[in-house]
Amino acid sequence: MNNLVEINQLHFERQGRIIFDGIDIQIPRGKVTAIMGPSGSGKTTLLRLIGGQLAPSKGRILVDGQDVHRLNARELYTLRKRMGLLFQTGGLFTHLNVFENVAFPLREHTHLSESMLRNLVLIKLQMVGLRGARHLMPSELSGGMARRVALARAIVLDPALIMYDEPLSGQDPITMGILLKLIRLLNDHFNLTTIIVSHDVQETFSIADYAYVIADGRLIGQGQPMDINQDTSKQVQQFIHGLPDGPVPFHYPACSFDQDLLKGINE
Repeated sequence: MNNLVEINQLHFERQGRIIFDGIDIQIPRGKVTAIMGPSGSGKTTLLRLIGGQLAPSKGRILVDGQDVHRLNARELYTLRKRMGLLFQTGGLFTHLNVFENVAFPLREHTHLSESMLRNLVLIKLQMVGLRGARHLMPSELSGGMARRVALARAIVLDPALIMYDEPLSGQDPITMGILLKLIRLLNDHFNLTTIIVSHDVQETFSIADYAYVIADGRLIGQGQPMDINQDTSKQVQQFIHGLPDGPVPFHYPACSFDQDLLKGINE
């Protein structure tokens, strides 16, 4: 099976609002796949659906051949141990130092000796360049360092699939470059399957093998980054070039401005 994740005819609604309206996505093994789109297009929701935190209205999601939403609690728990997730905010435990944050999944899911656990944590911290920061508390870390610690924690159980939720958000150019390099290197070194959710277009394109662009509940573009850059769709072009107006309008739908002003006078 060449695809680790297969999403077939996915429909999902929240409070009467359609988030996904029959989308199909394939995530190939060993590749970096980007899921992109404007804010509010459901990118983070898609990760939660893959992880089984949410259930689709219709359609199905297969992870390594298993139908995520037909698994019982024990089976889903086992599957989730093969997934790593880098939260948008990092999600570090504020009362634990860097070492213990990375060690947490090992303490929770394994019975390793302390010496083996220590070695594994130091190996993962070395990979993200923060072995020397293992005694620091999260409050002592910069934003970029916190993301790297969270990344070390996400890979400490050697997952088959790792998902990144807006990993570049709020980062300076140097930190962004470091994170991009780490995501690509870790994917290739460990033969991971990577899903990166982002609206940082060209930065994400620099490491992605394939990308999907979502808007209005459907796929509006897909392909290799070069293909998407050359896509003639006005909606795709507006997104990848950050144009302020286009198919996604600047103004929220409303009656005419004159009508609104007159209504106020009449009231």
